[in-house]
Amino acid sequence: MADLIHVHAETPQPRRIAQAADALRTGRVIAYPTDSSYGLACGMGEKSAIDRIRQMRGFGREHFFTLVCRDLSEIATYAKVENASFRLLKAATPGAYTFVLPASKVVPNWLAHPKRKTIGIRVSGHPVARAIAEAMDSPFMSVTAQRPDDELPLSEAMDVREAFDRQLDLIVDAGATGVEPTTVVDLTGDVPQILRMGKGSAEALGLEPVDA
Repeated sequence: MADLIHVHAETPQPRRIAQAADALRTGRVIAYPTDSSYGLACGMGEKSAIDRIRQMRGFGREHFFTLVCRDLSEIATYAKVENASFRLLKAATPGAYTFVLPASKVVPNWLAHPKRKTIGIRVSGHPVARAIAEAMDSPFMSVTAQRPDDELPLSEAMDVREAFDRQLDLIVDAGATGVEPTTVVDLTGDVPQILRMGKGSAEALGLEPVDA
């Protein structure tokens, strides 16, 4: 059974956050709360953990992970950020957005989209997710916590445990989250484009909303 630690949703306890960060650093798979739903996460480059998450979610190598960064400066290490994109990112982070950006040379080939050479990056607005990111010395990889055949993601830690249990090493329980996904914004072209409308407001980015 996966270990479960209770963390305050607004003021997460540093020692418990350190447990989650240590788990990621040592190749384990965790579930944690985000500003959209619970997520499944592992350290960047942890192949065994990555394969476990793929198996849990029931998807192949065509599905890409999001890189969770702690702030704008970390984004700029792993993605090529033009001035216009920087202003938009500054306005939207932290928040319920995932940004598609050109991958920098630091990003390994297996993590970037093989044809477009892009990467999905997120700076979560959830205090617990942010605390974990800040406790890490590098970004971590994340996908939505969702059963393969379910339409909606998981929003409660105990539901995550029921769904995945022994496939996980650690669950960070900070209470209920929502189920609305992040808004996905493509910043690879001349004009920002919303690929998926979700929780993050389009108007906050100065963009026109699109149908969900």
